[in-house]
Amino acid sequence: METRITKLFGITKPIISGGMVWCSGWRLASAVTNAGGLGLLGAGSMHPDTLAHHIDRMNEHAHGTWGVNLPLMYPEIDAVIDLIIERGAKVVFTSAGSPKKYTARFQAAGIKVAHVVSSSRFAVKCEEAGVDAVVAEGFEAGGHNGREELTTMSLIPQVRRATSLPLIAAGGIGSGEAMLASMALGAEGVQIGTLFALSAESSAHASFKEYCISLPEDATMLALKSISPTRLARNPLFNRLAEAEARGESADVLREILGQKAAKRAIFEGDVENGEVEIGQVVAQVKRIDSVADIFKRLESEYLSALQRIQSLG
Repeated sequence: METRITKLFGITKPIISGGMVWCSGWRLASAVTNAGGLGLLGAGSMHPDTLAHHIDRMNEHAHGTWGVNLPLMYPEIDAVIDLIIERGAKVVFTSAGSPKKYTARFQAAGIKVAHVVSSSRFAVKCEEAGVDAVVAEGFEAGGHNGREELTTMSLIPQVRRATSLPLIAAGGIGSGEAMLASMALGAEGVQIGTLFALSAESSAHASFKEYCISLPEDATMLALKSISPTRLARNPLFNRLAEAEARGESADVLREILGQKAAKRAIFEGDVENGEVEIGQVVAQVKRIDSVADIFKRLESEYLSALQRIQSLG
């Protein structure tokens, strides 16, 4: 399938992995790239020397275009940007901030820039900032979300009308059917998190993966709205946070309940009772841990079957 997204990034399939903290190391990102998509390293959970190691491994193992997901609130952002440029990344997905300050710097080094947004208003600002593509992420997505709480089905057509940029859909996409629906609404590629977070190549802890594939369809909810809206599975930590929010506790109290590195505790260390289980709403569709190659095959098969079914309705 050829779209503006595949042409922009030089990939053969319009599928991009989420740059998920504690999941998106070089094994996952290179597997996605080698399957024909765009693999992203999750810089948000990496110190600069760790990111350098993963970039070096990508240069060894990825046979195609790959990139880095970079939250713009990263504390050592200038050093990381220098590192990304020096080590030869070809794509950067930015999030959690305005892309205006850094886009020209990346593009001057020949790097394509996509930015993640949660509303059409921010998509317009991205076009004004000169980014090459925009990712419209609905609030079904796991982890940090926008405050608008717009679903993907509502967000994608609004962003499509608001901007002429190449458009990537994200949030709640866990099947080929969902890919087709996103394309019908105006997207030209999809970014998938949950499926790849629970893949064999993900660097997430085995206990995190096993816990997530057992979750029912109502397992996740948005939490921490007074700090930064985050979709979490409802575990004991979530319950403590929800009770505190219901009491009207301050952001400082919520942070105290969270403790340090709550996402790392769950995702990377496997403490699914006392850590933040950041996972998307689509998690109930995932019932086994598959390789990235098998996930790509299934997505393609589902997409083509759904397309044929829709065409037969005409």
